[in-house]
Amino acid sequence: MAEGHTKLIGPDLVQGIAFSDLPDGGKLVGHCREEQVLLVRRGTEVFAIGATCTHYGGPLVDGLVVEDTVRCPWHHACFDLRTGEALRAPAFNPLACWSVEQRDDRIFVGEKRKRTAPKLRDGGSGKVPEKIVIVGGGAAGFAAAEKLRREHYQGSIVMLSNDEAPPVDRPNLSKDYLAGRAPAEWVPLRGESFYSKNDIDLRLNANVVGIDARSGEVVLADGARTPYDRLLLATGAEPVRLTIPGADQPHVHTLRSFADCKAIIERATTTRRAIVLGASFIGLEVAAALRARDIDVHVVAPGKRPMERVLGPQMGHFIRALHEENGVVFHLEDTASSIDGSKVKLSSGITLTADFVVAGIGVRPRFGLAEKAGLDVDRGVVVNAFLETSASGIFAAGDIARWPDPHSGENIRVEHWVVAERQGQTAALNMLGQREKYAAVPFFWSQHYDVPINYVGHAGRWDEIAVDGDITAKDCLLRFKREGRTLAVASIFRDVESLEAELEMERQMAI
Repeated sequence: MAEGHTKLIGPDLVQGIAFSDLPDGGKLVGHCREEQVLLVRRGTEVFAIGATCTHYGGPLVDGLVVEDTVRCPWHHACFDLRTGEALRAPAFNPLACWSVEQRDDRIFVGEKRKRTAPKLRDGGSGKVPEKIVIVGGGAAGFAAAEKLRREHYQGSIVMLSNDEAPPVDRPNLSKDYLAGRAPAEWVPLRGESFYSKNDIDLRLNANVVGIDARSGEVVLADGARTPYDRLLLATGAEPVRLTIPGADQPHVHTLRSFADCKAIIERATTTRRAIVLGASFIGLEVAAALRARDIDVHVVAPGKRPMERVLGPQMGHFIRALHEENGVVFHLEDTASSIDGSKVKLSSGITLTADFVVAGIGVRPRFGLAEKAGLDVDRGVVVNAFLETSASGIFAAGDIARWPDPHSGENIRVEHWVVAERQGQTAALNMLGQREKYAAVPFFWSQHYDVPINYVGHAGRWDEIAVDGDITAKDCLLRFKREGRTLAVASIFRDVESLEAELEMERQMAI
């Protein structure tokens, strides 16, 4: 995001505002010198914090204040009003805080306060581990390592990633970066200096092939062994590969890594026609990103409507129409049967022509390592409420973890970025002995052109979809219900209501 030359909005808070201009529970954006500041009042207390979320810059004035926190309207990050600390992913960086003075029935914002390290939590149960190993360099693995250091953990952290790049902001790979709207420097979750500065031993191109639970070591493909006192498995998922004839050609791509994304961009800069196989979230985000690059896009998928399995028929119909309005051509209830150079033959007998193909036909959780180690698996790695596996001292988080979800009352596994990050943070605390249950309500967002879709909760199945608003007008909130109970909520441009739905689900769990 560009800095400087931004027109400041709102009152000059150094000069002050009337106390009556900020009602109890209210929010107001002003500026202090050259920075935008958000004022939040709770009773007689007034807090002054940075006005935009440190994740993607969402306007916190449009968010939701919950007790002494504020939640971002875009992607549900959460910040402490007193300290600015980022309490929930997807934000990791804290907000700036300013001193506030009240005198003569006016509110004045003073100097920016120096950042203070988060307070140490009360000691957990058991001995603090000396060596923590994290297998995986994705959302969960990064969030765990970052949280461990933020919690003042002084022991060894080794992160073993089989990727060639440091942890990246994967949602950007199918959204803004792929579309050409975000620079490459936005993609890494942190610069390489972060790992050395925080004494995180990040080892790339590291393939773990075994876990020796008796000796407390992980075994790498080259025979090397890395000891651990606590182990986090955050191996994520891998794209389902096409098995049709011609799928192994170099112009046939999947999208998971930074390298995958750069390869697709390279194709898109020199060609004009693409076929996307699959009308999933990834598939259609890729389609939208390629249309932003003026690529002709055909989407081939077996379902009747895009995303119907997750979002239902009405939203599926809307999403199809939205993409068609932007030039995408659909071939639904069809699949690719072979690829021969630029010719893609479909099961229906139709032959399409394309310069490159992107397969977005799903992902498969990578839990083979856990299975080989004898851990309990059930279409994922089974963990308890503390994200600990069937083996003491070994935890799992992210796409591979199947956990007891307190809201749905079911054991679920989901492949959401924010879920993986939040699980990584909870696993970090529990590796330190904190015994904190993972109870965050699942959340994800998807972007299609100028339309964001937010989804809170988890509804593997439902018997009713209650629609509030107008889907075609891009102003709606859908409640997915089973036996009268709302399990999930999807929304378009209903940000506060999405946050309120999240809060309501949290409160239901607390009852």
